[in-house]
Amino acid sequence: MHTRALGHDRLKVGALGYGAMTMSGIYEPADENSAVAALRRAVELGITLVDTSDYYGKGQRQPDSEQGHNEKLVGRALQGHRDQAVLATKVGYVFTGDGTPGLDGGPDHIRAACEASLQRLGVDYIDLYYLHRVDPKVPVEESIGAMAGLVEEGKVRHLGVSEPSAENVRRAHATHPVTAVQSEYSLVTRDVEAEVLPTCRELGIGFIPFASLGRGLLTGTIRRAEDMALTDWRRTTAPRFQSENLQANLDLVDLLREIADRRGVALAQLALAWRLHQGDDVVPLFGAPSPPIVDANSPAADLLLSDGELTEIDAIFPPDAATGERYPEEYLRDVAR
Repeated sequence: MHTRALGHDRLKVGALGYGAMTMSGIYEPADENSAVAALRRAVELGITLVDTSDYYGKGQRQPDSEQGHNEKLVGRALQGHRDQAVLATKVGYVFTGDGTPGLDGGPDHIRAACEASLQRLGVDYIDLYYLHRVDPKVPVEESIGAMAGLVEEGKVRHLGVSEPSAENVRRAHATHPVTAVQSEYSLVTRDVEAEVLPTCRELGIGFIPFASLGRGLLTGTIRRAEDMALTDWRRTTAPRFQSENLQANLDLVDLLREIADRRGVALAQLALAWRLHQGDDVVPLFGAPSPPIVDANSPAADLLLSDGELTEIDAIFPPDAATGERYPEEYLRDVAR
């Protein structure tokens, strides 16, 4: 797979990245052995950026969730393959005991959390360490300053920020060079195009979209609510997957499918290729809890779209085309701070 370089320090990664969150069954139960095999397959194909978080846990968003489960799985999968991967994890979200996330961007928490992540991952250093969300109780300069100390100690090599506002991108970058900003970005979520993505480009910061396939909307596998498990967070909580919202969004997906069928490619490949065409500084993540999904999505890295096709896709999914918010209110309050 061809590579791309992130930030002024030119962190080299594969054009597509592996989002490990689904390994812990965030939407539907996942088979751990299959998930481990999927990550290893991704690395084998040159999908070198592996993205996890200390918050991703088995049974995430449940009161008894196992925090750090995802990092343990990633560590297990990368045993013997560490030098092939660019390992990214995050700090800042904490469990509150009732299944809802809390935030702690304090320096003491960041230092302790990094040590715990290193242990769970079974590694000596983290390639890319993100502030998962900006904590409104802590100036971003203090959080990034603590993370910069980890760089000086050799425990972290590059820094990132997840879901920040454009202002906080600037403040973080002024404190310590930021290699990458991560935010949700897909055909159904284009908010970052207004301010955050232009700011990253102005400052020379790479951009890592997560949920590049619209949390499954752009894969073609969801046609109705019943296609998701009863316990699936999308079915129970996510506004875009509720009743009339879901149908309105699927109507747009059907129009996109016509382009994919005309090209003879899978819908997910088309959606990922659109993301890749938004700039060489963009490395989209996709989740894949089994090797066949990795194999099905990876050809998107080589799928070239014409200007006409890009215009046609943009006409179907202009900004704000999706119906419903991407998060429920309790999660939206932590976005773009």
